[in-house]
Amino acid sequence: MVKEIHVQGLEAYKKAVDENKADPVVMRNLKHAEEDAVFIHCGVGDRAFWKDQSNAFRKEPGLELKSVPTLLKVGQKQRLEEGQCANDDLVQMLFSDE
Repeated sequence: MVKEIHVQGLEAYKKAVDENKADPVVMRNLKHAEEDAVFIHCGVGDRAFWKDQSNAFRKEPGLELKSVPTLLKVGQKQRLEEGQCANDDLVQMLFSDE
């Protein structure tokens, strides 16, 4: 099945490319997460909202997102950002709780 994504502008294009590289890697490696883990996949809004440096995702303690995609363990310092989310070894390490 073909997935169609509409974007406007170079930054939106780059974001879509990064997210779509990371998604299959993250989904493939969920099997390495603890059995009782909760995985939340959350969009960060449209470009204007995301670019606002005071948006809730950037300011919320414990989230403080700087880039998309970001994979993190809530309440812990461990996180992967952008291209790191498309690296099988890094994603497995984050999920495996080692």
